[in-house]
Amino acid sequence: MKPEPTDILYGEIKVHQPLEGRGPRVSVDTVLLAHFARVKERAKVMELGCAHGAVSLIMARRAPRAFFEGIDINPSLVELALRNARLNGMEERVSFSAADLREHRRDFEAETYDTVVMNPPYDEPGSSRPSPDAGMATAMHGEQCTLEDAVICAKYLLRNGGKFFLVMRAKRLGELFCLLHRHNVKPKRMRAVHPKPGRAASVVLVEAKRASGDGVSVEPPLFIYGADGNYTEELLAAYKLEDCPQTADKTSGAARTRQGASSLDPLTQCRS
Repeated sequence: MKPEPTDILYGEIKVHQPLEGRGPRVSVDTVLLAHFARVKERAKVMELGCAHGAVSLIMARRAPRAFFEGIDINPSLVELALRNARLNGMEERVSFSAADLREHRRDFEAETYDTVVMNPPYDEPGSSRPSPDAGMATAMHGEQCTLEDAVICAKYLLRNGGKFFLVMRAKRLGELFCLLHRHNVKPKRMRAVHPKPGRAASVVLVEAKRASGDGVSVEPPLFIYGADGNYTEELLAAYKLEDCPQTADKTSGAARTRQGASSLDPLTQCRS
């Protein structure tokens, strides 16, 4: 695995990640999940299946007093994540280690985290043809982690009232909500993400809460492209660091068009 550097959030964060087709890479979902998640001051946060660590690093930039840990079953990806923490000067608050979330009772104490975040595999084993690359098969096809495995682990790690943030294929929303209710991590907030107006949602962003009552707040949909073919303000907001005016300036320029695929194009950055 030969990592290559990628700028995200308009260069505010740099990450090394696997080559195309050789493992999980930064995507629009990465950025949207990190923006959707809410982290309290001095919170203790766990990212499950951290891969290259981009979600934790983005969240850590937005929550400078919180502490982040990430685990992944792939030691090579954990090395990349550790390298990225050092590259971005966050190694004092952001750490990563190799672990199997299915062995959470062996490796972690119960109810010790305020927040858990995850971009889990979108497919279950056998539901689609897995990638021939082992890293991609693990990340995308649930070869070593089912959706229920993730929910069970999150519940174990969270304190009562702690929150679980994740992104999932929209077509699995019913299954996800059933699993969350079954394990008493109740869904509390969700937002559907659509490619453009008139198209069905592709993914959903969900916030769930351990040992909570019923009731879900459904936020307005987020569209990647507007009717004019340009990126929407809602999408571009996810690429802004609120405390970085220079980022907002760059973002306003990128909002004008999706033609030309400049270095400030958010979708181009995610896939580069």
